[in-house]
Amino acid sequence: MAKEITGYLKLQVKGGQANPSPPVGPALGSKGLNIMEFCKQYNARTQDKMGQVLPVLITIYSDKSFDFVVKTPPASNMLLEAAKLKSGSAEPNRKKVGSVTWDQVKEIAEVKMPDLNAFKVESAMKMV
Repeated sequence: MAKEITGYLKLQVKGGQANPSPPVGPALGSKGLNIMEFCKQYNARTQDKMGQVLPVLITIYSDKSFDFVVKTPPASNMLLEAAKLKSGSAEPNRKKVGSVTWDQVKEIAEVKMPDLNAFKVESAMKMV
């Protein structure tokens, strides 16, 4: 028999670096979940993506257990990394701070394909 789902929780945590401090601890603690158990499982799954910001969708069940799915890094972070920038423009659409090639956009789109609702790489490139 399936467990009853009581809610979902979305977080963005650096790969392999989850710890009970904010934002992870308070978010999980308010739902009554075991914070250290999540941190151990998350760090084990994301060991190969150390330091990258990864969105995670946590499914919370009625018996205070949980499952989680780790998504691909946000496109904005990947674009900043491809352009070799630390932050975006202070004035969006007015001041341009960097550029990326179509080949870099294609690489990003191929990495993001599992999380996008596109069937072709060209469509994914337009989304990125």
